[in-house]
Amino acid sequence: MGKKVLVVDDEKNIVDIVVFNLKKEGYEAIAAYDGEEGCKKAFEEDPDIILLDIMMPKMDGFEVCKKIREKKDTPIIMLTARAEEVDKVLGLELGADDYVTKPFGVRELMARIKANIRRKDQTDESTNENVVAYGDILIDSKRYEVKRNDEFINLTRREFDLIKFLAAQRGQVFSREILLEKVWGYEYFGDVRTVDVTVRRLRSKIEENPEFPKYILTKRGVGYFFSEEN
Repeated sequence: MGKKVLVVDDEKNIVDIVVFNLKKEGYEAIAAYDGEEGCKKAFEEDPDIILLDIMMPKMDGFEVCKKIREKKDTPIIMLTARAEEVDKVLGLELGADDYVTKPFGVRELMARIKANIRRKDQTDESTNENVVAYGDILIDSKRYEVKRNDEFINLTRREFDLIKFLAAQRGQVFSREILLEKVWGYEYFGDVRTVDVTVRRLRSKIEENPEFPKYILTKRGVGYFFSEEN
């Protein structure tokens, strides 16, 4: 059996289509039709990735995402019928890895799923045991941990992937498109605003003053880079 995908959406017709195509691609698909059931199955079934609708009865997708992130770093792709920026940003702020706006194409959705699973697998298989120090920041690639002044910083998988990638190539500026490809793992899908939200969230956790960062810096009009001065 292939990778396990949990589909959480109260629209049965959408769930049926997604599940059918997932099985066709060789995945094991599990369905849930409201937020409470989705949250329960996320912990009981331990899926490799979760497709999570926002507008659902009993518990909305934002709340489900928040509860999952308290204990698990399973990749989460948010599904939203609304194109409002606030929905996308809030989902990413709560720890979602990606989002797809309805109506979505099956091909695009499958590409997003594959990219997020592939990125997770690559991180899990990393054998780098080095603990690298950058100023008062410590990045432990084996334990998947970041500390500042010996205090553990709770990062999502995507936040960790981003700081690790940038820190490994200090001083080199990367555009949002390149970061989507290298960190998120897909080249043709994804919104560059996803990078901005993740950088902002990461800065709020690792920087003493996120308004005046000293680690994750911006090259105006180009992209982001990790400071060489630390």
